[in-house]
Amino acid sequence: MAEASYKVETQGDVLRLQAEGDWSVSAILTIDEGLRKLAEAPATAREAVFDVAKVTRLDTAGAWVLDRTATAFEARGLTARYEGLRDEHRILLDKVNELECPKPEHVTRQATIVEIIDRIGAAVIVLWREAVVGVAFLGAVVVAFGQVLRDPRRLRGVPLVHHMEKAGFDALPLVCLLTFLIGAVIAQQGASQLKKFGADVFTVNLITIVFLREVGLLLTAIIVAGRSGSAFTAEIGSMKMREEIDAMRTLGLDPMQMLVLPRVLALIIVLPLLTFVADIMGLIGGGVVAWTQLGMAPMVYIERLRDSAVFWTFGVGLLKAPFMALAIGLIGCRSGLDVTGSAESVGAQTTSSVVRSIFLVIILDAVFAIFFTAVGI
Repeated sequence: MAEASYKVETQGDVLRLQAEGDWSVSAILTIDEGLRKLAEAPATAREAVFDVAKVTRLDTAGAWVLDRTATAFEARGLTARYEGLRDEHRILLDKVNELECPKPEHVTRQATIVEIIDRIGAAVIVLWREAVVGVAFLGAVVVAFGQVLRDPRRLRGVPLVHHMEKAGFDALPLVCLLTFLIGAVIAQQGASQLKKFGADVFTVNLITIVFLREVGLLLTAIIVAGRSGSAFTAEIGSMKMREEIDAMRTLGLDPMQMLVLPRVLALIIVLPLLTFVADIMGLIGGGVVAWTQLGMAPMVYIERLRDSAVFWTFGVGLLKAPFMALAIGLIGCRSGLDVTGSAESVGAQTTSSVVRSIFLVIILDAVFAIFFTAVGI
């Protein structure tokens, strides 16, 4: 079979390229460089004619070389066309031409201020949609709770106690340790600063107010969101991935009553109890520091606790706890139901659940703090 070759003739305004032989991948290497130079060389012609009647074999590589050369001529203002093209070669050339990479489009970058406003608007839209979906999910939980009140037999007592144990009793060691240490740190830092003004005796007031009103509950809620909220998402998400929730619906069982309600109720019950224990451990941690660094006797410390704390100092934290528990439970369960069916989705929803729970807990704490301050509590 004849090797690939070509001849170039110029007839007036027409540049004629006559291709001959085997234009396949194994034979066109010898002519590739010449064709590149031909496509780059200046030409006075207005039309380029590719005569391929004597081409005995043409594969994808040969068709691409021809198309590349024709495209180069067209880029210089010439009109390119083929002569003597057989049907099988035409199909191949048309396909190569269709698959040619498009030129990158020039993207006009928006002004920085416009881009910032655009991102803020998109974030607001996403936040609004999340709020709407969250309120709808809360409504579904309330409906399920109303059905349980009308027929208490619908409430699954064993899962409720199980989740109370997992979210409450199993979290006690971690809550006690962390709140004890944080109480000690607050007392130590407060004493070192107040001592500069000769007011180190008010360290007890600082520990009492800060821990009972804010830190005890906030720290406990964050621990519960990291432990129990993520566990709820992972458990329900795994069931969603294995299509167990669809099987429950097929059997006529309501996932809201079977999965969501026991977990949410368990958190609402145990978080105030954990907050109570956290407050006590934080005060004990502060008392240890007051005893060791300030030389304050334990009985004196207890007396100053009684003087610095009123009912609402302790009650504010306990009053906020059920609302934070509700938020953590709803976000954890809804994120689990949002799993799409892959292990990657379970991990992403679990991470999102923890982040959103902690964020909402801090927002609720700030809202309640402003409210209680406004009403004088």
